[in-house]
Amino acid sequence: MTATSRDPFSPQEIAGEGLKPEEYAEIVRRLGRHPNKAELGMFGVMWSEHCCYKNSRPLLKQFPTTGSRILVGPGENAGVVDLGDGLQLAFKIESHNHPSAVEPFQGAATGVGGILRDIFTMGARPIAILNSLRFGSLEDAKTQRLFNGVVAGISHYGNCVGVPTVGGEVYFDFAYSGNPLVNVMALGLMETSEIVKSGASGLGNPVLYVGSTTGRDGMGGASFASAELSDESIDDRPAVQVGDPFLEKSLIEACLEAFKTGAVVAAQDMGAAGITCSTSEMAAKGGVGIELDLDKIPVRETGMVPYEYLLSESQERMLFVAHKGRERELIDIFHRWGLHAVVAGAVIAEPIVRILFQGEVAAEIPAEALAENTPLYHRELLAEPPEYAVKAWQWTPESLPACTTAGIEIQGRLQSWNDILLTLLDTPTIASKNWVYRQYDHQVQNNTVILPGGADAAVIRLRPLEEIPNLKSQIPNLKSGVAATVDCNSRYVYLDPYEGAKAVVAEAARNLSCVGAEPLAVTDNLNFGSPEKPIGYWQLAEACRGLAEGCQELATPVTGGNVSLYNETFDSQGNPQPIYPTPVVGMVGLIPDLSKICGQGWQTAGDVIYLLGLPIQSKIELGASEYLATIHGTVAGKPPRVDFDLERRVQQVCREGIRAGWVRSAHDCAEGGVSIAIAESCIAGNLGAEINLETTNQLQRLDEVLFGEGGARILVSVVPEQQESWESYLQKHLGQEWQKLGKVGNSDTSLAVLTTDNHILIKVSIEDMKARYADAIARRLAMHTT
Repeated sequence: MTATSRDPFSPQEIAGEGLKPEEYAEIVRRLGRHPNKAELGMFGVMWSEHCCYKNSRPLLKQFPTTGSRILVGPGENAGVVDLGDGLQLAFKIESHNHPSAVEPFQGAATGVGGILRDIFTMGARPIAILNSLRFGSLEDAKTQRLFNGVVAGISHYGNCVGVPTVGGEVYFDFAYSGNPLVNVMALGLMETSEIVKSGASGLGNPVLYVGSTTGRDGMGGASFASAELSDESIDDRPAVQVGDPFLEKSLIEACLEAFKTGAVVAAQDMGAAGITCSTSEMAAKGGVGIELDLDKIPVRETGMVPYEYLLSESQERMLFVAHKGRERELIDIFHRWGLHAVVAGAVIAEPIVRILFQGEVAAEIPAEALAENTPLYHRELLAEPPEYAVKAWQWTPESLPACTTAGIEIQGRLQSWNDILLTLLDTPTIASKNWVYRQYDHQVQNNTVILPGGADAAVIRLRPLEEIPNLKSQIPNLKSGVAATVDCNSRYVYLDPYEGAKAVVAEAARNLSCVGAEPLAVTDNLNFGSPEKPIGYWQLAEACRGLAEGCQELATPVTGGNVSLYNETFDSQGNPQPIYPTPVVGMVGLIPDLSKICGQGWQTAGDVIYLLGLPIQSKIELGASEYLATIHGTVAGKPPRVDFDLERRVQQVCREGIRAGWVRSAHDCAEGGVSIAIAESCIAGNLGAEINLETTNQLQRLDEVLFGEGGARILVSVVPEQQESWESYLQKHLGQEWQKLGKVGNSDTSLAVLTTDNHILIKVSIEDMKARYADAIARRLAMHTT
């Protein structure tokens, strides 16, 4: 007997599952009847933006997804790229924004657990974690609570599970006051001979539930992630999962051991939407059906009903399809690791998801209706840019006070360039994130080559040769490594989504090039407001267009990612306040020889400092800059336009300079412009610098020279003995698009920035810079607690 509902649900009940009236009507049409409560819940989570990308899928189709190194692209649990020498890297980024807003510790912790499962579900051993975080002002008590909780959650899960957190980014801006962003990226090295896919196959093959028990935590998490946050969101705490990193460690080992037996046909993490998602996606991808008996599922709570089983997002659970007759072999492996493993169902010919409970059919839905043939919205794009952007673009530097070599007058007080440099170094977005990363175990597994904060990208040594199956005889000297970064300047994207998104891709590739890595591929996390509002959709559509163009231009295909929409809160008047559009790009790169890399700190006194890319005298804009926002309290102007031809040449020159042994340090000029880049290299290397700014443009403002942002600009230091060869190489490949800036000083000297006619613009000791830069975050947290 099928447990169906003969009466329609109320509008409130339908809306409670995150469904629109017209979507409910479509469900009834497809089923030929009204759904029951469990089925309604299944449609609610699977037709949420979080699971089916109904507003973003048409836009994602423009992303390049293929390339010579791409082994697995979008559609699986993670992307996989070929590193050569028989090595394959799985990587992916996911968000856990709304859970982290209401329960920051568990929200962030389970975000880490979920992304790790995406990696080892493919047959890869997780080797590194990075994170991209956004919060409101650090002066705000609520922000401090969220910030402390999120960092603690990431630290707890990553440290306990034994995967190093090696890099990332943290931004602070009022735009994220009520809606923090927690994006987590993970990398893994393939350990199995075959990449494990998720499509079910083999009629009659058993379906195994493995891992932890099922409870009521995480109920409807996918729907919760697809709605705006409000004051009532605190009531959605049950939608936040609770993770167990020690159990996940056992799950990693058990899964990898199981995959190596060859007995597993397909595997799927029970992430968003739990049992509903894993059964429907595995069935739809394989063109088959799955029948699952809920009475077989191990539970940790009594009295659960089908709706709760199907929508629970309890952590550390997986669904396998096994070869018939080999299920006992797999069950024994999981039992040895102290985990549950049961045969809970089977692959069937009819392409449906059939759920049994207490001898009855609790739900029966076509698999494609849940996982593939889901709603799709082609929304109308604004014919013209919105008013806020047009107004911002009208800003010009002429509205700022005049500059002199002494500084700039702000609100009747002269601010010296020393003052401004130190203020920017003290800004939490720019300042050192050592308060964050010192809580992470970034050296577990002993493969972290450059510690966090020491370079523009994380660098990971590939596993010692003897631990990689079937490779010892093939590769006598494995020297390669992998680099990874996560990037997004969301202010750029807010002011011009198209140009800003192109700049995100360019900066990610530039950061990889600064450590000597060849950029390979991208995973993206699209964090935006509501796509149902014209401005929100314009931001999303334009940013996707920019990302697509950037990835195409820099030959970094997209292997997958995550879409997180409806990131909005409501102000005291009930008006929605969306976040800045934040398309985070996670990019991986290959380092052929780990002996030929570099960090951002100066290495030796006397090394010569160069600026690759647009010289100082070029027109560098202040629009969208950190200087303009922090010093003048203005978010306006246009972000810098990306010159992809120059970008490719500058990055290639940087990589080749590192590999030739000419370049000893490299650092991207990002927030705060060339002056902040120079200061950060001084701090990282504990060495001073003497910089001579050859400014020949009479119309150029000094703040543009010092703190203007953008363009393909990399700051490098070069061995003096190689100066002639290096400059000859630069002339050949960059023409006039480079500049000698000065030289590295001694450890007891300052950063000194002078004009051509020897006017001192900046002279600050390394100790003063360190004091402002290193403790900016800790100092603000301490001020609040005291």
